[in-house]
Amino acid sequence: MKNYNKALFAGMVFTALSGCQNQTNDTQVTKIENTKDNAVSQQLVLKALDSSLGYEIVESLTVEVGPRLAGSEKDIIAVEWAMDKLKSLGFDKVYKESVQVPAWYRGSAKASITAPYEQPLVITALGGSVSTPEEGIQANIVRFDTLADLQAADPELVKGKIAFIDHKTERHISGKGYGKSVGGRSRGAVAAAEKGAVAVVIRSIGTDHDRMAHTGMMRYKDGVKKIPAAALSAPDADMINSMLKRNDNITLSLNLTSKNLGVATSYNVIAEVTGSSKPEEIVLIGAHLDSWDEGTGAIDDGAGVAIVTAAAKLIQDLPQKPARTIRVVLYAAEEVGLVGGKAYVKQHSDELEKHYIAAESDFGAGRIYQIDFNVNPNVFEQVQLEHQSMTINGVKLGNNKASGGPDVSMMPGLGVPVASLRQDGTDYFDYHHTPNDTLDKIDPKALAQNVAAYAQFAYIMAQSELDLRPLAKKEPK
Repeated sequence: MKNYNKALFAGMVFTALSGCQNQTNDTQVTKIENTKDNAVSQQLVLKALDSSLGYEIVESLTVEVGPRLAGSEKDIIAVEWAMDKLKSLGFDKVYKESVQVPAWYRGSAKASITAPYEQPLVITALGGSVSTPEEGIQANIVRFDTLADLQAADPELVKGKIAFIDHKTERHISGKGYGKSVGGRSRGAVAAAEKGAVAVVIRSIGTDHDRMAHTGMMRYKDGVKKIPAAALSAPDADMINSMLKRNDNITLSLNLTSKNLGVATSYNVIAEVTGSSKPEEIVLIGAHLDSWDEGTGAIDDGAGVAIVTAAAKLIQDLPQKPARTIRVVLYAAEEVGLVGGKAYVKQHSDELEKHYIAAESDFGAGRIYQIDFNVNPNVFEQVQLEHQSMTINGVKLGNNKASGGPDVSMMPGLGVPVASLRQDGTDYFDYHHTPNDTLDKIDPKALAQNVAAYAQFAYIMAQSELDLRPLAKKEPK
């Protein structure tokens, strides 16, 4: 193992597991019965930390495919890449399932302040935005701290102007600041149009200070006029604020040539390690294959593709397969509305009750620091005990409030237990949805730690004898 003492690691695992024997409830019995499984899961960690496969996979995807916007030609190239890669790794089954996805063309995006201080701006169209008129739009800016402030504004203040939502995204290890500010991106155009604005621009939903704009999906609403929507780089948002301190009448010129192209066909790409004794039961580990078109999609979500694929490959190569099937799902069109995830639960509605647990990697390549679950509360402590040895890989045992990740977030409501392997996202939103989402942002050692955690989690769950259900089930919509 590179830069790691195997004997020390094994000793630490033994110590951690031995500490669990002080418990006097039924979880102790589970631990003793699973001693062999724990040994295998620890071997998977050792192999993962000593392997470069994860990094090789994400390098291949970002170099050989690069940007892969849902519904584009590059999207289909990415599907072909995934099929070839999974087959070359020797999985028991590799197949794809068609998904209808929205197709959108970015075009060009230009903006500048034309009065009273002429300045060029760095800007990008938000995903799904309509274009401006050919001659562009020239109008005064009206600024709001948040989406809520815009929604509460007097329409007379907004009518005929360009609404500017200036909500700064907070930096946090969990990325929770994103949830506070992203509404301005997704719902800002509707709120602005309802007030009579001719366009909306937002401070990029990001934590960086680079002069680089962050794209991302936005939404329109039936019955509300569709207006152009774009994101400004953080320094340009700051500059506009400085201008507004000097003059209330700031004129912005905006020109977007983006357009919607209708519907295209993409695919969820799936690989399986067939279970040895319960092959009909599924442990799902997923990521999304598509990316935005500005960067190469390295952290979002090439890293996730690499993590779950490499983890499953380690299990595929074991002398004895685990009891349950490990299913790797590389989802289509996550960026434009969880399209692949929604299609999956519809297409697999008849076997959702056979999904033992699901998890998705879609938060970059930072080290995993905690694992949370969403399982039957009656077995939560036992599930934690089964995963005790993950702590030696730097993973704390967390709570029972997991969502599982974007493309599996609808599964708990359908009765499927999920887990969230929490990654350090402190700098994730520095690069998210920008041209700066490139391979150099990935630390190979941190990526290997992710692979180790996912391999261990997937194997333990594939072998577990616990009943993780029931959760309330609903029919997929």
